[in-house]
This record gives sequence, C-alpha cells and structure tokens, in this order.
Amino acid sequence: MARLADYFIVVGYDHEKTGPTEGLGKIVQRFPQKDWEDTPFPQGIELFCQPGGWQLSKERKQPTFFVVVLTDIDSERHYCSCLTFYEAEINLQGTKEIEGEEESGLIPPAEVFAPKSLVLVSRLDYPEIFRACLGLIYTVYVDSLNVSLETLIANLCSCLVPASGGSQKLFSLGAGDRQLIQTPLHDSLPVTGTSVALLFQQLGIQNVLSLFCAVLTENKVLFHSASFQRLSDACRALESLMFPLKYSYPYIPILPAQLLEVLSSPTPFIIGVHSVFRNDIHELLDVIIADLDGGTIKIPECIHLSQLPEPLLHQTQMALSLVLHPDLETADYAFPPPRTALSHSKMLDKEVRAIFLRLFAQLFQGYRSCLQLIRIHAEPVIHFHKLVAFEVERIKAEEGNPPKVIKHVRELAEQLFKNENPNPHIAFQKVPRPTEGSHLRVHILPFPRINECRVQELLQEGLTRSQGAPPATRGDKKCVVPAGPPVVSIMEKGSTVFNSAQRLEVVRNCISFIFENKFLETEKTLPAALRALKGKAARHCLTQELGLHVKQNRAILDHQQFDYIVRMMNCALQDCSSSEEYSIAAALLPLTTAFYRKLAPGVSQFAYTCVQDHPIWTNQQFWETTFYSNVQNQVRSLYLTAKDDNHAVQLRQKEKNSVGPDQDKTAMDLAAEQLRLWPTLNKQMQQELVQNEESTVFSQAIHFANLMVYLLVPLDTSKNKLLRTSATGDWESGSNSIVTNSIAGSVAESYDTESGFEDSENNDVANAVVRFITRFIDKVCTESGVTQDHIKGLHCMIPGIVAMHIETLEAVHRESRRLPPIQKPKILRPTLLPGEEFVCEGLRVLLDPDGREEATGGLLGGPHILPAEGALFLTTYRIIFKGTPHDQLVGEQTVIRSFPVASVTKEKKITIQNQLQQSMQEGLQITSATFQLIKVAFDEEVSPEVVEIFKKQLMKFRYPQSIFSTFAFAAGQTAPQIILPKQKEKNTSFRNFSKSIVKGAKRAGKMTIGRQYLLKKKTGTIVEERGNRPGWNEDDDISVSDDSELHTGGTLKASEKSTMEQLVERACFRDYQRLGLGTISSNSSRSKTEYLRITALNRMYSLCRSYPGLLVVPQSVQDSSLQRVARCYRHNRLPVVCWKNTRNSTLLLRSGGFHGKGVVGLFKSQNTHTTAPASLDSSSSIEQEKYLQALLNVISVHCKMNSSNTLTVRPTIALSPGVWASLRSSNRFINTQTPFIDVGARLAGKDNTPSYSSSTFLQSQLLRRQAALYIFGEKSQLRGFKLDFALNCEFVPVEFSDIRQTKASFKKLMRACVPSTIPTDSEATFLKALGESEWFPQLHRIMQLGVIISELLENGSSVMVCLEDGWDITAQVVSLVQLLSDPFYRTLEGFRMLVEKEWLSFGHKFSQRSNLTLNCQGSGFAPIFLQFLDCVHQIHNQYPTEFEFNQYYLKFLAFHHISNRFKTFLLDSDYERLEHGTLFEDKGDKHAKKGICIWECIEKMHKRSPIFFNYLYAPAETEALKPNVNMSSLKKWDYYVEEILATGPSYDWTMVTAKCSVSEETEQTDGSLPQTKRKIVWPCYDDVKKIQPDAISSLLNEIERLESKLNQSPERWQLLWERVKINLKDDTRQDNLRRHPSGSSGMMSANLHSYQKRSLLEIPDSGLGEEQSASISPSNGVDRRTTTLYNHFTSKNDENRSFEGTLYKRGALLKGWKPRWFVLDVTKHQLRYYDSGEDTSCKGHIDLAEVETVIPASPTIGAPKHASEKAFFDLKTNKRVYNFCAQDAQSAQQWMDRIQSCISDA
Repeated sequence: MARLADYFIVVGYDHEKTGPTEGLGKIVQRFPQKDWEDTPFPQGIELFCQPGGWQLSKERKQPTFFVVVLTDIDSERHYCSCLTFYEAEINLQGTKEIEGEEESGLIPPAEVFAPKSLVLVSRLDYPEIFRACLGLIYTVYVDSLNVSLETLIANLCSCLVPASGGSQKLFSLGAGDRQLIQTPLHDSLPVTGTSVALLFQQLGIQNVLSLFCAVLTENKVLFHSASFQRLSDACRALESLMFPLKYSYPYIPILPAQLLEVLSSPTPFIIGVHSVFRNDIHELLDVIIADLDGGTIKIPECIHLSQLPEPLLHQTQMALSLVLHPDLETADYAFPPPRTALSHSKMLDKEVRAIFLRLFAQLFQGYRSCLQLIRIHAEPVIHFHKLVAFEVERIKAEEGNPPKVIKHVRELAEQLFKNENPNPHIAFQKVPRPTEGSHLRVHILPFPRINECRVQELLQEGLTRSQGAPPATRGDKKCVVPAGPPVVSIMEKGSTVFNSAQRLEVVRNCISFIFENKFLETEKTLPAALRALKGKAARHCLTQELGLHVKQNRAILDHQQFDYIVRMMNCALQDCSSSEEYSIAAALLPLTTAFYRKLAPGVSQFAYTCVQDHPIWTNQQFWETTFYSNVQNQVRSLYLTAKDDNHAVQLRQKEKNSVGPDQDKTAMDLAAEQLRLWPTLNKQMQQELVQNEESTVFSQAIHFANLMVYLLVPLDTSKNKLLRTSATGDWESGSNSIVTNSIAGSVAESYDTESGFEDSENNDVANAVVRFITRFIDKVCTESGVTQDHIKGLHCMIPGIVAMHIETLEAVHRESRRLPPIQKPKILRPTLLPGEEFVCEGLRVLLDPDGREEATGGLLGGPHILPAEGALFLTTYRIIFKGTPHDQLVGEQTVIRSFPVASVTKEKKITIQNQLQQSMQEGLQITSATFQLIKVAFDEEVSPEVVEIFKKQLMKFRYPQSIFSTFAFAAGQTAPQIILPKQKEKNTSFRNFSKSIVKGAKRAGKMTIGRQYLLKKKTGTIVEERGNRPGWNEDDDISVSDDSELHTGGTLKASEKSTMEQLVERACFRDYQRLGLGTISSNSSRSKTEYLRITALNRMYSLCRSYPGLLVVPQSVQDSSLQRVARCYRHNRLPVVCWKNTRNSTLLLRSGGFHGKGVVGLFKSQNTHTTAPASLDSSSSIEQEKYLQALLNVISVHCKMNSSNTLTVRPTIALSPGVWASLRSSNRFINTQTPFIDVGARLAGKDNTPSYSSSTFLQSQLLRRQAALYIFGEKSQLRGFKLDFALNCEFVPVEFSDIRQTKASFKKLMRACVPSTIPTDSEATFLKALGESEWFPQLHRIMQLGVIISELLENGSSVMVCLEDGWDITAQVVSLVQLLSDPFYRTLEGFRMLVEKEWLSFGHKFSQRSNLTLNCQGSGFAPIFLQFLDCVHQIHNQYPTEFEFNQYYLKFLAFHHISNRFKTFLLDSDYERLEHGTLFEDKGDKHAKKGICIWECIEKMHKRSPIFFNYLYAPAETEALKPNVNMSSLKKWDYYVEEILATGPSYDWTMVTAKCSVSEETEQTDGSLPQTKRKIVWPCYDDVKKIQPDAISSLLNEIERLESKLNQSPERWQLLWERVKINLKDDTRQDNLRRHPSGSSGMMSANLHSYQKRSLLEIPDSGLGEEQSASISPSNGVDRRTTTLYNHFTSKNDENRSFEGTLYKRGALLKGWKPRWFVLDVTKHQLRYYDSGEDTSCKGHIDLAEVETVIPASPTIGAPKHASEKAFFDLKTNKRVYNFCAQDAQSAQQWMDRIQSCISDA
C-alpha cells in the first residue's frame, strides 16, 4: 500500500520579500509538519506553484489546476498538483476606499488580488483524483460548507491506496464525496489517459515522430504552450511513447521563470515552458522547440536528426495514418463507406501507443540474443514487457495488410486500455463542486489558517486505523521471459542476393582440395573461393570447415597448405572492422593458434604470424565483445556441469519443470534458475559459487592476454606495424572505456620518444603491446568483478609473456626468411615504339582493380581480368604495366595498361589491401589525363628505395628540362642529348633563352634555326629584353617593347625573304589564299577591289608574340598604326580576320579581350579631347577607333557587293576621334540594346526563351534590327558599352566558364570516368558523377555560342569574338564556327588546317594548358583542346555524313595532343616554335629533321589504311550545320571510358604497325588463336574495331589479303573505294529508272544524291597526294551524267587526249611547285592532271568552261630553279588563278595556244 498524498501545502504571496521584477511566494502551512522518513519534503515548491512568477492581479481569475513533476536525488518522481485561486489582498487596498467606508458604512469591493495555491505532493500519478481532492477542499472553503478542513486534510494525508494490480479503492474525504481509485494492472506500463492522442492532434504525425527520434537520440526537446496542463500532458505523452525505454535525463514538464537558465545545460532534456517566454528561448542553438499551440517544431540547423530505419519508418507512418485518419484511405472512393468514426479519445490514445509498442517489438526483436552474461550473481536481469514478446512473427506477417495491422493494433490497444481501466463498470464517483461563478463573489474571506495540532491528531488516528487493515496487494507473478528469436537485421539490404549455396560449396571444395593436397584444383578454385569470402555466410562456412580439421587444438600443415589457409583467413578478415563482423574474427581466433607449420627442428610458425595486418586486432571493442561471449559460454558450462554433479540441485530442478534438455538452455535461462535457487543456498555454497565464477573469468583473462600477445607482436619486430600505424584514437574510441584522455595522450607521446639505443625499437613494440593489453585487462576484469589481487598478478605477468614471445618470434622470423620464394609469374617485357627506351626496369607489382567494374566481372559479367600480376615499367615515353590475370581460369591472356608519362596528372602513395596475399602493401596510384588510372601494389621484393627512384624518374620525364628532352625529339636520336648547363636548372624556361644553349644545340645538330634568324639577331629587329619581358605573364598589359617596330615598307630585305617563303607555307596563309582574303603584295600593285590585305608586320613576332606571322587586316589600315591598336588588347592580340564566308562574304574576326586601359578612350571617359594628346592611351584608343571603323567599312562594302544579303546597309560614318567617347553618353539608341540582353542571358546559360529553338530565336531577335558587326565580349568588361545606331555594330555580352571552372570540371569528369575505388554509396552512380562534373553544361555553352555565331554569319552579319586572352574559349568558339559553316574544315586536310591555323598559329598555350613543362607544374591540367574535340564529336554524332574523318581520328588527336609523341603540340605559340627551330622544316639538311609531325603521321596512316576515314561521308551542299545543343542531345564520348587491356591504348600501336603490313598483322592474330570461326570478344579487353571490324573494312582487308596471295602489288584502298562508289552510283541510277519510272528516287539514291551533285573527282582523298584540289569548284559546268559515263567507260586512250605533257603546277594551297602530267581533253572540255604519265586515276581537273584568260606570267617565290622566265603562265578561272610552269618558253606557248583555242571554241 502507498500513501495517496505525502504532503498538503498552502503557498501564499510573500509581502515581505519581493523580487526585482515580481513578487515571491512562501509556504504558509504544510501538513504533516515533520518529514516522512521515506519521502523528504520537496524543496522550492513555491517556485513551481506559479511557474510564470508570483504576480498580483487587478481582477479575480478563475481557479487553475495543473500538475508539476519534481525529481529527487534518487530519481524518484514527485507529482505536485497545484490548485491556484485568487483572494483579496487586504494590506494593499487604496486609501480612498477606506474613507468611503467611513462615509457609507459599506465595505468596498477589493481591487488587488493575490494568488494562493493548494498543493498536494504524491509519489503516485493520479491527476484526476488529485484534481477532485483539491477541488473538494476549495469547494468547502469557498462555499463555506459545514465540514472541517482539518478533517479533510487529515483524511487526505492518511489515505492509503494499493500500488498496482488492478485493485480498486473507494474512499471519502468526509465532505459528502465518494471517490474511486483504480490502480493499473501493471505499474511498469505508463498511464496516459488521453495525452498521447492529444499530442498527435496538436503536432501531427511527422512532427511527433521527429520529436520521438530526437528523444531517442538524446537531443534536447523543449515544449511551449499557453497552458501548463497541456505542457504536462505533452511531456507525459512523449515519454510514454518511449516505453519500454526509461528516460533518465532531466524531465521538467513545467519549468518556472526563475529557472530558465536550466535550458542552457549541456545534458539532453525534456522541458516545458510557458509561451510567455517564447522570445527568451529562441537564442538556444541546440534545442528542438515544439510549439504545442501552433503545431510546429523548429529543428536548429546544427542538429541532424536520424530517422527511424526505413521499412520501420514507413510502416509506422502508415499505421498512424490508418488510426488517426481512417477516412484517408477511402477518401477517393466513388461510394465511400459510411464515415468511420474515430475511436473515443482514450481508446485512440491506446491505439497510437500500441503502434509504438509494435515498433519497439520490431526494433528489439531477439535482443536477448545480444545480451552477454558475465556473472550471474552480480548481474541484473533486463526486463522487457511480456505483453509484446510473442508478437514479432505476427508483425512480420502483417506488414502488407492494413486491416490486419489495424486489428492487431486494436487488440493491443484494448489490453493497454484495460491496464488503465480494469473495471470500467464501477465508475460511480461523486465529488461536490463549487457553485458556478463562486470565485467572482465580492466578499470572500481569505483561506483560513488551519489548526495544525488538530490535523496532526486526526492524522495519527487515521494511520493507526489503517495499520490494522490488511495490505490489499496482488502478488506480481514471477515468470521467465522467453529469449525470442536471435536478432535479424530489419533493414532488408537492397544488395543483390548471391547464390550463396553455390558459393559455400566453392569454399568447402577449395578447403577439401587443400587438405587432400590437390594443389592444381586448389589453384583453379582459389580465386573463386576468395571472391565468395566477400559474403558473410561463406566466412562462417570457412571457420566451421577449418575447425573440422583441428585435432586436439593443433593442426600441422605443409608449406603450400599453410600458404593457402593463411590466404583464405586473410581474405575472411579483410572487412571485419565493422561490429557485425566481430563474430568471424572471433571464430578465427582459436584457428590462428591451431594451424602451424614446421620451419626447422623446434621452430614452428603459427598462422597468427601471417594474419596480423588487420585493424580488427587493434580494436579494443572487438576484444571485449569476444572476451565477454567466451566468459558467458564458460559460465554457462560451469553451471551445466555443476548440475550434473549436484544431484540435489537436479532434483529440485525437476520439480520446477525444467524448460527442456539442458543443452538448449541459454545462459539467461540458467541465470534465472540460479537466481531463484540463490536464497535457498547456505552461505558456504554461495561463497563457493562466487569463487568459481571469479576464477572462470580470471582464467579467461589470462587466455586472452596470451591471444592478444600472439596477434599484436609482429613477426618482424623491427616493423611495429600495427599499433604504430593505427592512430591511438582508433583503439580507444572503439571501447566505451573508462580510460581517460590523459592516458591516451601519454600513449601517443611515448611513440615519439625513442631512446636512441639499439633495442629501443623492440622496447617500443613491447611497450605498445603491454600498454594495450593492460588497458584491456583493467577494463574487463573490473567490470566482471575479478579481485584486485588477481588483476595485479595479471599486470605483472603481461610484460613477461610479451618478452618471451618476442624471443620465440625471432627464431621463427629468421627461419621463415630462409623458405624458398613462392613461384611468381615471369615478368613480360612490353614491346616498345621506335626510339622508346626503358628508364626503369620492371618493378614486380599487382595491378589492382580500381572503381571501374568492367575488368572485374562486375555487373557486366565476363572474366576477372584484374587483379593481374606483372610488372610496372617506365620508358622515355610511357608508363606501362604488363602482366597476366591472377585468376587461373581467365587463361593465358596478357594485360597491358599504359599511358604517356606526359599525361600524368597525379601520383600518390597508397596502401592497398593486396588481393592475393590478403595483406596490406605499399602501392602507387597514377592518374593520367588520357582517362587512365594505374593502381598497383608493390611486391614485397620491391624495396621502398626502388619505388622512390621510380617516382623521381617519373617526375623527371613528366616535366622535361626542355622540349628537346621530350619523346617527340629524343626518340631514336643517335646524337647525344643536350646537357643543359647546371646553373640553368633553376629556371629552365626557354623564354629566358640563352645563346649558349643555341650554340650547344647547333653543335648537336639539334636545332635548325634558320640563317635568317641569326641575321635578325645582329640587325636587332627582334629586341630581346631578357630580364624583364612582360609579355609572358597572363595578366600582362603589353607584350612587345615599344621600340621594336619593324620596317613597314612594301619591300622585303633579302634576309627576310627566306622567312617569308617559309611563312607562306604555313597553314594560315594557305587558308587565307583559299578564302581569298587578300594578298601580300605592296600597296601600289594591289588591285582596287581588295578591301583586306595580308600584313607581314608580325613576321618576326614583334607585333604580337602569340599570333601567326601573317595576319589579315583591313586594306586601309597602315602597318604603323597596328602597333598602337594592339596595345588596347590583352597580350597585343588585336582583332584580325580569320575566316570569310564565301557565300555572303561575312567575316569572322578574333582577338584578345579589351584592356581596361585601351577601352578608356572608347567607353569610359566622356571627353577624350581634353586629355593630353601626347598621352599614349588616347593615341592607342584613337587608333583602335579608326581600326574598328576600317573593319566596319570593309564589312559594309562586302555587304553591298553581296546582293543576296538580307542586311539593310546603313551608311557608315567616318568618325572623328572623339565620337567614340561621346557615344556612351548618347541615349538615343538605347532601345536597340534590348534584344541583346536576351542573347547575353542565353549565352550565360540563363536561357530566358526556352520556347524558341536557337534559330527562330535569332531570327526574331537579331534580325529585327540586324547589325553589320556583332562583337562578342565579356560581360564584365563592357557593361556600359553603347554603340551608335549608325555604326551598325552591336556588343553581345557573354558569360563563359573560366579556366578554373574547366579544370575543376575536368577533375570531376576524371573521377567519374576513372574512379580510383568503387563508391561505397550505392546512390553515387556513374551517371550521377558525370552529371555533377558540370562537363556537359560547359560543352553546351561552347556549342551554343558556336551555333549562334555561325547563324549570324549565315544571315549576313560579321562577328568578332574577343573573350578572355583570346587563346582558350575564343579558339574553341572560332574553330567551331568555322567547322559548322565551312564543309572544307570537315575534311581531313581541312581539319588539319583548322587546328594548325586557329590553335597552333594563333597561340593556344598547349604546353601550359596540358601542364607539359616545369614552369606550369603546379597549374593543373586544363583540357581546352579536349573540350573542343568533344564538341566536334557531338556534332559528328548528329551529322555522321558530313565529316570525312571518323571519330577515331578525334580520339587520336585527343590522346596525342598531350602525349609528347609528336612535336606538333609542343610549346605555346609559333614564336616559341621559331625560337626552338621547330616551326619550319629545313629543306636542305635531311638528317637534321627531328621530331615527328602528327599530321605527316596521320597522312601516312591514312594512305595505308582507312583507319581515319568515315565511310558514311557524303557531304550535302547545304548552309551551315545546325546541331542541336540541348543538354539532352549531348552524348558521353566513349573516349573517356573505353579501354583495351589486350594491347594498351590503340592510339600508339597504330603507329608501330606502320612497319609491318596489315596482312602480317592479321596472320599474327590468327596464329595465336585456334583456327575456328568463333571469336570471343571481351569488353574492355579486346580492341573491338580490330577484332570485329565493320563490313567495309573487312572487305578491304579481304581484298588486300587476296591480292597478296596472288602476288599482286596491293592497290591503294582509296582508289578502290572511288571505283566502288562510282559503280554504285550508276547501278542505283539504272535501278531507280527501272523501279521508279515516276521519278521518285529510292532509298539508296537519296543517300547518294549528294555525290551526284559534286564533282566525282573531288571525293575525299586527302591522304593520296598533297595536291588534293579542294578548291576546285564543285559546281561544274559540264553535264554530270556525261562526265560519269566518260569516267566509267573510257579507257585512257588517245581519242580524248587532245594534248598532254608535264607542267609544273603551283599547289592549290601554296604547297610549292610540283611536276604533274596534264591532259587537255577537248571532248570533256577539261584539263585533267595525274601524278605521272602512267597514272590511271585522275588527281583533279579544271573545267575549261570556267576559264576566263590564259596569260604569260612572271616567276614567283619557290618556282623551279632551272625554269626560264618565259615558261610561266597563269590560268584564271572565275574562282581562282592557277600558276603553271612549262619545260621551256616554247612548250609554254603551245599550252597557252591549245587552251585558248578550247576556250574560244566553247
């Protein structure tokens, strides 16, 4: 029985003391006056009666009631029920009232009221009973009932009620009341009334679940509400949801104002405060605040709330929704059932609680199997309420069935309800209430003072009466809670379920093979078994199988067996660090001490010496867990054996009905039984049991100390691997240990303090191990109650054990070193390229699989090519791994992975888990910008020193001293390499180029700097300011010194002629000629119609170092002013024309961005006139204005000439120098800017007009008011740029990715395409990583810009691109525009020209961006050119028929622009190439030619085989290509992810095979494979294109093979291809006539339609001869049909050869003069030419219909030496001029006559 109320207290307002802001309360009276012995009087009760503070009031308020919970020092809860009412305050009434009283004789109504509280303190929680009792006392007082308050109080304090068990008690306080107390059936279950339902109603499901998780994860929770009672209810509800867990932190449902600082306490809590204080609590940073009235919760940012694990969270939400919103399910039904009524709130409350009980049942399912029993008699047993113990199975079955769930929840709820209301029918209660409005009566006397003595007497009486009454408790039935099933993970893992039975079989077979000495079978099954051991079941299987082979705790093995067993153990231990894997390591522990091998007489090596490398052994938590489970088994067996001996005990056991056979008993069952027996045993027996248990634990501790010594002391004590490498934190944090940080600190320090003596190493090992073990022993022995003496004894033993063990290990280590080495596979040497040499001999390594799944058989299946055993080689050009797969079943394949040294982006040391030896090893991970990754573990035979040498050499070749040490030059050179003077090494930049190096190089025959260059040095036209040449840093203003202006006259000095001759051979000039962009002749001889000219001002690179030698500028601009114009642009990169649209003569210009300085005159200052005329800036900017004006003039003239143009030409005004400046202030034409804001926004990637496709957008926006010139510039520079309408020029601001973003994006792209490890997060898929790299948005932006510019050019506007420094994004965009607009650049020859012109000549910094030199070592890799190639690849994908080259060509360039295999992409500009003598080939000296040019190589390869040729090439004569640039249409380039492990990257081997013919190649591959038709092609291993070529390639190969069989000289593939196509056309034409008389063409002819439109001889052929005449007009005058027929049916006989002979012809693109065999054909009306008289296939032809004149000419640069001046003549067609040179003057005359007569005949 328990007291209903411990204390009754009256608390009133304290007049004497008042606080600073409000009053205080004081205890007026308390009953009983003495404290009870078992319950101390609660302190501070007066604070809690008025949590909002004691304040006087101006009116009488309603009486209030709430319950406060106080917790005492023993964590007992006291429920203080407070009933507060207000009474008139006599001392504080005003003086006026007193005067009034005297006058009228009436007592005036009171004006000030003070609160008074009646408090009832109890340890029982019956809020409603207390409300009734206090209410009764208040009623008696306020209604002045005829009952003595003393009696009520005495009865209240002496009333006893049963604690629990469902009994009832009727009682009365003696004021005509009848009250019934119903005790709950089980006092351990919380009683909630309706509070849980109310909480969900206030906050909603989601919020309550969040609070629930917050409380479980020990966060601080604070409620606030305007009602105190609601706060109490909410706290009670939240706490009851946690059942069966107890909340042990501060629990204060109502916190008074004076104690608000408690909220800052560091511990978790559940607290409620009144809403008045809501402003004070918002500063709390780590508290979750729930607003009960508003229904919201606020979780601070710093708190990350863990949610319930997934299937449970969803199930709980569903169940709550079913209970709280039953209508939700049927809300959508067409015929909803009649509305399902909610259960009444008390029942609803229990249903919600039932759901949470089920949740805990699921969470704790089988938790008993997790409890470890260490000592029975000292260990408390854990309760879990028996109500739900059996429900687990049902819960599982019901998961998917809502009605079942609801049924089950209701059943549970009924039990909970019954627990609170065991006898619902006897609910007859009667308690008088005060009359309505009684608190408002005017004259109520204050609460009377109660007679304390009287109460004391009555109390005493009551107590003596009740002592006689029998206690009405129900005995709580003791019963054993069943253990339940063992723990199963509730979270079903989403991983693929392996076919585990099969895998276990593999492991079993492998082990039996090992023990039967069947080593061949073992070798075959071992890799599969090791893979199977990744699964948990297989590991358990391994421990069981190995256990079967242990006899008497020992098992001797031979060396080979020992090796295999150790490898399997290591594999099983590999991922054991997580706690669920402890069991495996624990099971392997006894086995490591059982298996051993004999090394020498008396020396045995145990398995534990070989499995020490795993972090699990340094995990203290693992040792504790294993120790406790062992102890539990020992204690269990102790009692089981004791039972067999002790018959008496056994008999008693039988009487009690044993649970089952002894063997099935868990330790828990035994413990329960022992605890029952304990009281019946005598003292001696008890003592004996305690001793037995203690010695059992102690013996285990000794055993474990030994085990730990075995596993922690390394075999080679000189390497303290384990405890030194793992940070001390690891092995402490794991154990929730009592050890303080100071100890940890001292451990850490002692690692560093070595004494410097010889054996300090050994001491260090020994000390670390001893410390680790003593810490463990301390902890477990103290926890399991081992006596202090025993612990001390153990402490003394440990150092001895360690020392002895170290000694025995020395012999073992010595002997194990003598074992013969394991047979390792032979090291295979890779084949090298010509000129490639080994730098480091092969280091034996294991190539580890990285994050790519292809080669490991992952999801794609296929063989396990990796891991592979082999060697890592470093050559002068590449890093190569060559080896064989470790998996025996893969077969005799070689695995090669290689990449150029120059492309290395990162190399780092790593520690790899060696897959084979299953031990940790030093490794190296090298990443390459060619999207390759080599991740190797070094074999133990490779010493760290060798690895260091390897890394040094790698860095040396990665950043060569000069370009002449790069592979492109060094390859196969017999001459000695340049040895740079030592002092130069500090700064090897060739910009600080010195004479000594030049001389040295000349001596070595290394550098061919033309004679003219040295002459220049003397005449001083190149001014070298060595010390401070500013032009090289990127943010530099002016890169050429002022005094280095060149002679601008029209005549050239003799010394400069050779330079000019070589310059006109460059791609730039040839392209200018092709496009008709002017000539280089002097002013006088220039024809009037040319508006552009080619200036040679930059021939010595004095104008702009990063520009080509020849530039196209407006005719009207003098060379002298160009210097000044250039100053306005970054790095002097002034605007020059780089392409002209031949259809409508629009121009494309490029330049660097504007300088802040240069633009001042243009846009910033309003009054240029006032600035000093001498000022450099103003003169430059005036020149710039003139220059832009000149450009505009040229453009507008072109527009006029071009009649088809849509552009409305406005008169351009010759501006005076100051006009540009005033433009900015004129607002007249601001409205013209509007369309451009949109363009800028679109380019910035913020596409405001998604509804338009690119073209419609442009037409509507740009053509609305189309300008003649659009300047695409940076948003930042020219924000205020306003151009006059009359100027016909618009500025388009562009946003683009800067270099940093590109670098970052490339890094992420690399990480996505070649991840170094498999991502742990299953969400992190390849596509997600690809998306996050931001690579595609960057491509999208570049392509979008290209498409827009190309459309502007098509529509008749010219465009100038001046972004950044003019060499990155500008190069990308400008080249892309040309590729889209001009079909020529889509041929092999054209693309080469495009790259040479726009990238190489215009100074894209290849060396710097690709990070090829020492200077830019830290700058990182910026893939600008790669991005461009990717854009070309995207366009190629969309227009496969428009490109003569295939995608392999693009990949080839992508690979080699960073490989240093070719000299083409070395250095940053033509100027640097000239400085190094690599710009021009020296014609004279054949031997001096060094460095291979990539274009020559491509040309050779193209002639040999169609490796770069696109068979689909069928160009249609349309306007510019308009690819779709939406992100969705961009595709991943397979260059980033493909790999060929059979040969390494195919881009290098294609060149090696240049030596052997294709036929040999095929024979070799055939020879190595069995002669069957069936081929096995492996992803990522084979080169699919080679093994499985496309149809056309295989036909060509077949023809070649047959030709070689017939001993014919093989015909070139291109000639064959030509003939096939021509035949095909004819066939299709005849076919079409037969099949489609109506004229509708068939499918095939539609495809070939484009061929018939073109001159048949112009089908791409660029590899054949350099004279590929690409500029011969495609629109030929002669009827195509006849031409075709002639080509096809006429042999090369005389009838259609009117005249023939040899003529020298100057190459169409200024390739120099070449002799050719010309045939004048009158019938076909054309002049054809062939390589020689015998040649059958025509190289090109000139249509005589287009010839305008034939006139004698004067000799030009580079003409044949022996020719007479009269032998030259020119043939002028309407497209261009052909220059010919005959044998002599006479034959020249003959040719002219013949051609003239043909023309006149026509």
